[in-house]
Amino acid sequence: MRAHCAAIAKEEAVLREGGGKAGHERQRKMGRLPVRERLSLLLDKNSPFFEIGLWAAYKMYEQWGKIPAAGVVAGIGNVEGVPCMIIANDATVKAGAFFPQTTKKVIHAQRIAFECSLPIVYLVDSAGVFLPMQDEIFPDEDDFGRIFRNNSVISAAGIPQFAAIMGNCVAGGAYLPVLCDKILMTKGSGLYLAGPSLVKAAIGQVVDAEELGGAQMHAEISGTVDFYEKDDPSCLKRLRSLIALLPEAKEPEASRVPKETAKPAKNPDGIYDLISFDGQKQYDVRDLLATVVDANSVDEYKADYGKTIVTAYAHIGGRPVGIVANQRLQVRTKKEGIQMGGVIYSDSADKAARFVMDCNQTSLPIIFFQDVTGFMVGRDAEESGIIRSGAKLVNAVSNSVVPKITVVVGGSFGAGNYAMCGKAYDPRFIVAWPTARYAVMGAAQASDTVFAILVRARERGDKKATHEELEELRAKVKQSYEEQTDIRYGAAHGWVDAIIQPHETRNILAQVLPYVSRPTPKGHFHTGVIQV
Repeated sequence: MRAHCAAIAKEEAVLREGGGKAGHERQRKMGRLPVRERLSLLLDKNSPFFEIGLWAAYKMYEQWGKIPAAGVVAGIGNVEGVPCMIIANDATVKAGAFFPQTTKKVIHAQRIAFECSLPIVYLVDSAGVFLPMQDEIFPDEDDFGRIFRNNSVISAAGIPQFAAIMGNCVAGGAYLPVLCDKILMTKGSGLYLAGPSLVKAAIGQVVDAEELGGAQMHAEISGTVDFYEKDDPSCLKRLRSLIALLPEAKEPEASRVPKETAKPAKNPDGIYDLISFDGQKQYDVRDLLATVVDANSVDEYKADYGKTIVTAYAHIGGRPVGIVANQRLQVRTKKEGIQMGGVIYSDSADKAARFVMDCNQTSLPIIFFQDVTGFMVGRDAEESGIIRSGAKLVNAVSNSVVPKITVVVGGSFGAGNYAMCGKAYDPRFIVAWPTARYAVMGAAQASDTVFAILVRARERGDKKATHEELEELRAKVKQSYEEQTDIRYGAAHGWVDAIIQPHETRNILAQVLPYVSRPTPKGHFHTGVIQV
């Protein structure tokens, strides 16, 4: 397990290099900094940066080459002491062009910022939509246009948005900065609805890029740009000074960042000995929680009832939370006898639903620890009302209004994913360990089912399959399904925000809990900031 986690960390280091050495050199030739160097100048020194979507687009568009992190860096970090959502195009990856997962990643980052009331900083350096895939990027409700709709709604909610144009900003993408509160633009950058070649083709006008949409033109003639900057460092310095004007930046440091004095009961490194790489080893989830929550802070709720889910009140870094976690030990109940670990039974579903309701009564954020194989099946389970109990839990999680955070530590299968606050149930953040697995059912059961369907389909044809062909088909189906259950596949598709190292779980939760605890903006109709 340690080796696998280390391998994942090594892959992430490569993803952070973006377009690699050649791409970085190309940026510097144009007098621009690579995206992560921009971040280092923008963010406060030695403050943590919680990155989301690093694995976005992983192995998804191989016919077009590698698209590390979907060509955009997104995450939360402090600027002048103010936690901000940063969304920054990586021009070393296909000139910062938008692929389908790029768009979904940006929209997701905007949603997190809105729900956590975080100021947003856009570092714009993009060639716009990747035209060969325009039909998957342009038209739908979760595609490119949704970004600008979100800009408008976020502005109307009173959440500050800053845009720094530090390269290309063309076509529909030009609306993003103009819908923000403040616009900065560096010398040599371009902001226009159509570039020089498209203008010539459309209306026959010959005009160079600087005259058409350069920083000086927008600063002096169109009046679109608020701050004209000579280069990247001066632009980022100006951004920091503008964010320092926010009321939150003037708050005393002590009131902004609670000092953590509490420690966990057990060493977080012990997680690697507790849980096996293949997920087959039984373990007591209370031992896992002891590496995450503050020592002596746990008050377990209904400890002797519904034992395959552990529910508890606890603190992390001094902040109170509710915990809902799958128990992976085999347990014994007085009424039903032996119950399998990782399975949700009627009593555990009832207990968890009641606990979620209680957390909402007392405004406690809820953290879900998923290692679930699904709901119990069979005659006895059906007679116990498993569907009814499961519906109660799904209903409670769906209607929960307190912030939710989900940590996938092992399996996340079937309806268990739903009941334990999977992606579809709006957790503010959802993170996973490298060993996590995400699918509608386990690989063995699913591959056998899919194989049986394919065999029947073949047998309906004229040519019957040989034994060797069937065995080859079985192996191929199983391999394909196992690839899809790999958490990197899920992270590439945006089903989790980040793959985290198990021993860092407590630190990550302590980092994001202050974000989810910020007051949510209240919607009311007005237009926000409109440029004149």
